[in-house]
Amino acid sequence: SRNYCVTARFAFQENEIKLLTAEIERLKNFGCLGVSPSLEGLRDENAKLKYRLNFLKKSLQEERSKSVKSMININSCLQEIFGAAIQAAYPDLENPPLVVTPSQQPKFGDYQCNSAMGISQILLKTREQKVIPREIAEKIVKNIPANECIEKVDIAGPGFINVHLRKDFVSKQLSSLLINGVQPPAVGKRKKVVVDFSSPNIAKEMHVGHLRSTIIGESMCRLFEFAGYDVLRLNHLGDWGTQFGMLIAHLQDKFPDYLTVSPPIGDLQAFYKESKRRFDTEEEFKKRAYQCVVLLQSKNPDFIKAWNLICDVSRREFQKIYNCLDITIIERGESFYHEMMKDIVKEFEDKGFVQVDDGRKVVFVPGFPVPLTIMKSDGGYTYDTSDLAALKHRLCEEKGDILIYVVDSGQSVHLQTVFAAGQMIGWYDPKVTRVAHAAFGVVLGEDKKKFKTRSGDTVRLIDLLEEGLKRAMDKLKDKERDKVVLTPEELKAAQTSVAFGCIKYADLSHNRLNDYVFSFDKMLDDRGNTAAYLLYAFTRIRAIARLANIDEQMLRNAAREEVLVLDHEKEWKLGKCILRFPEILQKILEDLLLHTLCDYLYELATTFTEFYDSCYCVEKDRQTGQIVKVNMWRLLLCEATATVMAKGFDILGIKPVQRM
Repeated sequence: SRNYCVTARFAFQENEIKLLTAEIERLKNFGCLGVSPSLEGLRDENAKLKYRLNFLKKSLQEERSKSVKSMININSCLQEIFGAAIQAAYPDLENPPLVVTPSQQPKFGDYQCNSAMGISQILLKTREQKVIPREIAEKIVKNIPANECIEKVDIAGPGFINVHLRKDFVSKQLSSLLINGVQPPAVGKRKKVVVDFSSPNIAKEMHVGHLRSTIIGESMCRLFEFAGYDVLRLNHLGDWGTQFGMLIAHLQDKFPDYLTVSPPIGDLQAFYKESKRRFDTEEEFKKRAYQCVVLLQSKNPDFIKAWNLICDVSRREFQKIYNCLDITIIERGESFYHEMMKDIVKEFEDKGFVQVDDGRKVVFVPGFPVPLTIMKSDGGYTYDTSDLAALKHRLCEEKGDILIYVVDSGQSVHLQTVFAAGQMIGWYDPKVTRVAHAAFGVVLGEDKKKFKTRSGDTVRLIDLLEEGLKRAMDKLKDKERDKVVLTPEELKAAQTSVAFGCIKYADLSHNRLNDYVFSFDKMLDDRGNTAAYLLYAFTRIRAIARLANIDEQMLRNAAREEVLVLDHEKEWKLGKCILRFPEILQKILEDLLLHTLCDYLYELATTFTEFYDSCYCVEKDRQTGQIVKVNMWRLLLCEATATVMAKGFDILGIKPVQRM
């Protein structure tokens, strides 16, 4: 099958191949005629050109084979086309502005290129040339290269270039989607991405504060995996430190035979509070707790066993939550980096970055007022040391190309200082390696204060999930889904899908940089931009073909044979909306803001509703209700919509159901 977006890149590469071939022939002729003063120089130049020619042929071949199945990012295609046009129109202009966006109104076409105004400003500032934007737009339009996606362009107002897409191009892209499935956009070389998320503390229960990191981090991992990256999901557990001294000392007192009989610690949170109370009030216990820390850090086998017992209790509780939320993550806590910390301190010392302040070893990073403490006055290490060790390991051992820390906004200054220290010591170059803090705000209650229980305690995450399940079932029963519509198995599946889907979507649909108000009533509302609405819309779309007795095989066959007609304005609007999926994903890969995907899925669902209300997919006899006509191309639009929605749900970690 042929790729129907012949972009400017392909055209340029083919043109360069022709030019290089001609140049090689010219150099051969020069060499034969003896014109060149340096035959060796010519041979070198010839070799370079041949190498470049072979490289271009190979890369073009790879690009073409990759692009056959990859979904076309129409915005990127148009940017390449207009980038080529601007380059041809203004070859001496360095880094001209390239602005291509979807049009907000149909009368302005499908996309707009708004570069003319910016170029006008640059020409005025750098060359003192006063050129009106409309003239610039006209010059750009004259230089648009041959392509297969633009039907026509027109210039509006002061210099906006309105782009109208070809219907056969959009139709063929939709057919490709239906035949090949939702394929990721081509993203170039496969890179390794390390995502640090969730990160609860051992011996403390996961609470609502861990919800955002866990959900956002999981979704980011799914997105990068779908895009073809090699993703390492890391759980930076708080599993090391002085608190384990008091926990082990309390374990010894409460379960003296813990080495031979596994202690029945049911409530680790209560166990932690009890040991903390003793640590704060009993001087003898406090001394013993410090001795336990020393013995643990010296790897005494009995104390390592006690530490493992405590960690295992926490792991089991964490896993219950990860199972509910369908989270996949590798544990790599602070203890993993403990042996590396000594070398971290030495490396900073050897490079002259360490200062001694009141017995502490500190590192000042330019631009940051608070130094990193890499060794305490008693010789112990700190969170700063373990975070530096983790950063180095991820960069130098894991060879991460992209590092993402999904950690709350309160840690922003600390993480930026750690990242800057990594740059300062030479572990990475930010121009080559991306190290990002994907910060997020706090979860608020409906009173707009930090989300807590009525007694003022932090909300346990497991309680929140159980409450979600109860409310989801109540909602389904209110709508009498349990009486006729669903079997008991389908009802249970719908309950889980709605409960956990709504909790995830409520978080992900908000800009992660902002705080958000947690409200079960709002998230379970089946109107507006909620998971409940989208999940119901999805099951409705899937049911259209089923009720018309059209199965998956029939749809697959139709996708290969049927031409998707996009004559009705609502068909055209829906088709273009479906194909915006790759550009939405590309944007999120760049800015890590997942609410953009939620907004897109809501827009897709509402655009589908407009289409369905205006265009008959299945026509029935009004008296008998018998099906008299199936408009297959419209059923294929339904299928394309559902396919994209399903992939969007998968990236967000939401499991739709076929019946609701």
